[in-house]
Order: sequence, then C-alpha cells, then structure tokens
Amino acid sequence: MRPSGKLHLGHYLGVLVNWKKLQEESDCFYFVADWHALTTEYDRTAVIRESIDDMVIDWLAAGLDPKKATLFIQSHVPQHAELHLLLSMITPLPWLERNPTYKEQLREQTSRDLHTYGFLGYPVLQGADILMYDAAMVPVGIDQVPHLELTREIARRFNFMYRETLTIPEAYLTETPKLLGTDNRKMSKSYDNAILLSDSAEAVWEKVRPMVTDPARQRRTDKGNPEVCNVFGYHKILSDEATIAKVDHGCRTAGIGCIECKKWMYEGMEKVLKPVREERQRIVSSGVHVRDILADGTRRATKVAAAKMTEVREAVGI
Repeated sequence: MRPSGKLHLGHYLGVLVNWKKLQEESDCFYFVADWHALTTEYDRTAVIRESIDDMVIDWLAAGLDPKKATLFIQSHVPQHAELHLLLSMITPLPWLERNPTYKEQLREQTSRDLHTYGFLGYPVLQGADILMYDAAMVPVGIDQVPHLELTREIARRFNFMYRETLTIPEAYLTETPKLLGTDNRKMSKSYDNAILLSDSAEAVWEKVRPMVTDPARQRRTDKGNPEVCNVFGYHKILSDEATIAKVDHGCRTAGIGCIECKKWMYEGMEKVLKPVREERQRIVSSGVHVRDILADGTRRATKVAAAKMTEVREAVGI
C-alpha cells in the first residue's frame, strides 16, 4: 500500500479486512510501497516519509498483527530494486504502454508530469514485489487482474529465457465494496470526501450529514429512488437487512427524510469505525514504536529476498 497518510473507510473495507483474514490462513507480506509512491510524488518526498507511521498505525488498528504477518518498508529491502532492474531488461515496452491504468492516469492526473520512466515501468517493480516472495496468491480486486497478468507474463518470459526460478502467481479475487466518497466521487483525501479511520464520531457525522442523496428529492414530501443515492450504497455495505428494507421503502414512498436515512447509515458506520478508532487511540497512547515493528519485518523480508536473489542471479548467469 502506498503511504498516503491516514487511511479511510474505503481502505478498511476494501483491503484491510481481507488482509486481516489472510494473515490467519497464509504466510503474508504487507509492505509500505514508498518506491511506488515516488512514481507520482517524486517532487514531494516529505509527504511519503511523513505518511508512513500514520498508515501503519491504521494497519495495526485494523487488526494486522506483526507476529502473524511480515510488515516492512519496500525501500529498506534493496533486493526489490535489483529484481526490478533484471526484470526490466526482458520486459517488452509495448507490454507497459498498453497498461490501462497507465493510460488512465495520464488522462486524469493532468496536473502531474507522469511521462517518466519510473511511472511507465512501475508494473515491473510491482512484479518484482510479488515474485520476490514466491507468492502463490495475490489478493486483488477484479480491476487489478490485468496488472497481475502482466506479472505472470514477465515471470513466464524469465523462466523461458533462463530457467524455472520464479513462481507464477494466481489472483486471489476479493470482493471490494464500491464505496464512493461523500460527494459521489472516488473516495480520496485529495478530494476532501473521505471518512478517515482516525476521525472522531463527531467529525464523521459532520461529513455524513451533507452527503449527496437523490437529486430528485428536493422536498421532504418528494418520493425518491434509493438506487441513485450514494447514502443507500453505504447502507448496502454497513446496515442490516431490516434497515436496508426500511430505507428502501421509506425513500420510495417519502415515508422518511434524507436526514433520518443518514442517521441510520451513520449508526451502522460507527459500529465499524468505533472499534478501529479506539484501538488506534490505544496504540498511540501506549507508545508503540512503529519503526521498530517495521525494522523487524524488514529483517525477515530481507532474509527471504536475499535467498531469492541468489537463485535469480544464478539463473541469469551473473
């Protein structure tokens, strides 16, 4: 995960809940992708450095356990850079240029100059991150499958050109809830539309109260269509079946107002956020040293990565 500061509800429901589950079943490696952050924040490196602790504290508050999973910082394991370099030597340029995310980001982030070698080649670094640990499964949403397929193609090409050295990973598809921001756009701190895991209960309500609903409901007596309402989308993820049915009927018949609907949704949201918020406060007040946890994880990751790079160098013949 790229260090972008404190995490939001979308990160928690879409990624961290699944990471917590997987650490109970598998040998997992979760890392701070600071080199990946450099592909877009290369001229604002202070943001990356300052964001690491906050992000990892959110990981711990969400239930990641450094005794069960290996937590580390990508740039502190230099073998990632070496494997990235070797893989870049055999990766055809057209494979990178047809990457749909690359094209999308060039269109959307017009305020940033992303016409750099690092940004074009980040899928190769991503491949190195995965292949370094002989990952059998990689948890991804359906939209990320093309990225993983590129990693698989690079690994096959390496194994064909040299010898069978790299494990071909499989996609572990996860059901990532489609959670938009409070303004109906992608949830992001940069859009100021995110519900942060560290927000107080009062701050959460202040963000929920003005949320965009069905634009057709101009007055309390107007009937609405919950399927076009962002708040109802949150209900589907956070509320129980009885509440969802009550909101659906009440909206369509004008039996309830939007504030009532939002209050019920907020109650469901707080059931998710309150335990994480309280655990976050406990971690901060306990004086836990995040960097010590990451340093221990980095030592464990480096041991695995060093052994893998010995295999890779022998296969390449250098």
